[in-house]
Amino acid sequence: MPYLLSARDTVGTTPAIKEPRLVGDQLYWLEQRPHERGRTTLLRRPATDPQAKPLELTPAPWNVRSRLHEYGGGAAAIAGRDLVFVHDGDRCLWHLDLAELTAAPDETAFTRLTEPAPADQARAFGGGVIDLRLRRWLGVMEAAGRDQLVAVPLAGGAPELLHTCADFCGDAVLSPSGRQLAWLAWQHPVMPWECNTLWLADVAADGSLGPPRALAGVAAGQPRTALFQPIWIQSPGQAEQLVVASDAHGRWNLQRLAADGHSWQPLLPMQAEFGMPQWVYGMRTAAWDGQRLVALCCRDGAWELGEVDLGKNRSPAGWQPLPLPFNDLAGIDAAAGQMVAVASGPDSASGLLELDLASRQWHHTPAGTLPCPLAAEQISRPEPLWFEGHGDQPTHAWYYPPSGGPHGEAPLLVKSHSGPTAMARTGLSLGIQFWTSRGWGVVDVNYGGSSGFGRAYRERLNGQWGVVDVADCAAAARFLIAAGKAHPGRIAIEGGSAGGFTTLAALCFTNVFRVGASRYGVADLSALARETHRFEAGYLESLVGPWPAAQGTYDARSPLQHADRIRCPVIFFQGLDDRVVPPEQTERMASALAANGIAVEVHRFAGEGHGFRNSENQITVLEATEAFFRRHLQLP
Repeated sequence: MPYLLSARDTVGTTPAIKEPRLVGDQLYWLEQRPHERGRTTLLRRPATDPQAKPLELTPAPWNVRSRLHEYGGGAAAIAGRDLVFVHDGDRCLWHLDLAELTAAPDETAFTRLTEPAPADQARAFGGGVIDLRLRRWLGVMEAAGRDQLVAVPLAGGAPELLHTCADFCGDAVLSPSGRQLAWLAWQHPVMPWECNTLWLADVAADGSLGPPRALAGVAAGQPRTALFQPIWIQSPGQAEQLVVASDAHGRWNLQRLAADGHSWQPLLPMQAEFGMPQWVYGMRTAAWDGQRLVALCCRDGAWELGEVDLGKNRSPAGWQPLPLPFNDLAGIDAAAGQMVAVASGPDSASGLLELDLASRQWHHTPAGTLPCPLAAEQISRPEPLWFEGHGDQPTHAWYYPPSGGPHGEAPLLVKSHSGPTAMARTGLSLGIQFWTSRGWGVVDVNYGGSSGFGRAYRERLNGQWGVVDVADCAAAARFLIAAGKAHPGRIAIEGGSAGGFTTLAALCFTNVFRVGASRYGVADLSALARETHRFEAGYLESLVGPWPAAQGTYDARSPLQHADRIRCPVIFFQGLDDRVVPPEQTERMASALAANGIAVEVHRFAGEGHGFRNSENQITVLEATEAFFRRHLQLP
């Protein structure tokens, strides 16, 4: 009998590890815990002792979470003995002295640095660093419809304005001397992965910023370029240098600011990506340990870890891949010869990867305390799949065969990822194994617009959202049907957010799918253009067209306007606190289908926003989806 992975073993028990940091001889990381209703906490243990019991620095009721741009990230900053974090309970900055802390701190150990904002003056903090020289937190404050770089004293006080951005900014990094600050900025209607600008300003003795100057990007007179994660490097006895990933030549490659302070030297001109779309703060693909530059790069949809051989300050540098059994990596950091990242592989769950850069010895600690419920022989491993997608262009996906192997009677689940700039990743996903253990094949599609394959691949979706992604998902299913790996009457599609839109559009405008599941998906593009939050207010300009001039296109692509074309059952899941895709979209879409006599099921979750954090809700989503698909596809 095949082993059937339960929903409770699949979701709801394993925390998500985020933003690991090496500070001194200590390792810090964030854990988002679904079994605590999605609360995020900060933990610490010695960096060289993976067996040591972690110390929880922010026990309940603390919730370390930023609401910047709704998606957040960068909620904690650590340097020396100081921790500054955003508490979701009051959206304020808090401080904790880490010196001589050996047990979980009580409430008296924390100091609130900022006061709560009035209800009609909402603001959010995040993406910060600690300036030890001037004893303050530097970061982003979102208020009054724009981002500002601000400073908050570690002793507490009102945020001091350092720089007001036209619209958005982030990735602020302080030079090792503390005398220069660099950051990225971008303006409506573009998103940061479409084009942005790297700025640099001197930090005066009183903490104020000198006149900023553009170093790279559109404001520096360069063509449309996206920059990712500036970092400072400084070898002993050498000057401080800036390194950033730029896609000016088609892929996010690393480049270094030359000694003249104006021109850039390519470090690694490779057919690989050293960056990713900046949906949240705190994303890191490169790190400097004091002597070495280590980085993560993506080739053909799979990530690898390597060291950048700078030689004698030469350019281009060399790339030395580090052969490890992980091809899904993120959140890299390094210090004093040690490196950490969040890593997983096709048969290893996500966890903390720690590496000694000199000896190359490594240790991987899976997230959570429970072992993987699957034996090695029960795991379905991803197989790369290239097929002709929209416009006959080569398109990529990862195919997971069902337990027992692929065959022509197998049901197939097509996954349309969110973003839509995200990518189908290869680390062990129990969510995928849940389906393959039940005899399903799963194809996770890197449709046109996905990251990891260069700028031209991402730009396939420009003006074509709802066309290219839909065609690519349908083409992936047809390819597997033709290959004898799926039954044409048993094809399902599912996705969340932008993937929910692709799912609904695929049900409208193709005849491939027999059932679908949408999690907080977009149903009405025109409503989204009018109502969505500030961060994505201009995103549809590139994905669909100028609003409202292109309203005809918006209506032509919107599933809600063509609900009568959907002839198969659909299940919906919606958080009632969602500010990105308001619940009203799901309600209208479900009502339209029900009015047409289509079988519809709607699950609404109080207290959930754009994405579900509560373990019980995650379990409900998976169990309800499987039962709905099984019932309507008449599977045993």
